[in-house]
Amino acid sequence: MSASVLFDAPGPKAKVRNVIYSVIGSAALLGLLVWVVLRLNEKGEFDGALWDIFNYSGIRQNIFDALIATLKAFALAGVFSLIFAVVLCVGRLSDHRPIRWVSVAFIDLFRSIPLLITIFALWVGILGDMTPLWALVLGLTIYNGCVQAEVLRAGINAVPKGQREAAYALGLSKTQVMTSILFPQAIRSMLPTIISQLVVTLKDTSLGFMILYPELLYSARLIANNTPVNGTYPFVQTVTVFGVIYIGLCLALSSLATWIEKRGRRAKTGIVVAAAAEPAEAPGVLDAGTPLGPTVAAEPGPEATGGAPGTPAEAPDPSDGDTDRPAGDSDGPKGDKGDSDGQVGKSN
Repeated sequence: MSASVLFDAPGPKAKVRNVIYSVIGSAALLGLLVWVVLRLNEKGEFDGALWDIFNYSGIRQNIFDALIATLKAFALAGVFSLIFAVVLCVGRLSDHRPIRWVSVAFIDLFRSIPLLITIFALWVGILGDMTPLWALVLGLTIYNGCVQAEVLRAGINAVPKGQREAAYALGLSKTQVMTSILFPQAIRSMLPTIISQLVVTLKDTSLGFMILYPELLYSARLIANNTPVNGTYPFVQTVTVFGVIYIGLCLALSSLATWIEKRGRRAKTGIVVAAAAEPAEAPGVLDAGTPLGPTVAAEPGPEATGGAPGTPAEAPDPSDGDTDRPAGDSDGPKGDKGDSDGQVGKSN
């Protein structure tokens, strides 16, 4: 049984409790859903005439145009916010104090101000006359750029400092280190958070209805307020349809993020190691009987010296009296070893 880093693996009793809690929670959620459906049915919200308004070509075209307007604002705000985030992140990590202080103050200021106030201030002309589209895009760019800058800064700080120091030791400039080493790794490690913030950007485009930008929420408001059916305004039906559209867009963006992350994990990066080649010449095989050290010519065997097998024979000592006499001498008694002159005695 393997234990997780965050919690211990549950035992048999804990597993039974977890199953019971899951069944109770699912039953409660299902009961709440059934109660909501029954309440809506009592009020006649499932009347076919109320849902039939979405079969009108004019309403369908209105929804399609609102969807295109939402995707247009999201695409512009997403791209500009990422570019602005890189600029703010570089300024946040700058070695120059004035640039770093300005970046920190800007990020903290616009992360504290509600996004709706920023969008409305831009629309009323604080920076000049702006169309609703560009007021919405610029407001989303400023706010989400500040958030994405902090995400990138966290990713850069997570890169081991040894890589940065090694790059500087190789003579790379700070721009080269940021573009070729730090930012690629930071983007890859923080990609899920970046995509999550882009999902938030997509949902925040709904604030455009406050400045009369014709996005999805603005279109839903027009349809619900201006299309009564038998004296009933289709608020529930409109919210349901447009809610499904928003959920579909967010799920599609999340699926794209998951696909990009899996593709990045499968990417082959780094140094390619060459395959091992055959040696140019086969190495020789050592004979077990070949001596590894320097050999002595004509060494007497162990039997001649009386030693154990494998023990090298000792060289004869010239001072030893047991040495053989040179050829030509008679067989006489050997000289006395204690003779100080060291000469051998002659025969009688």
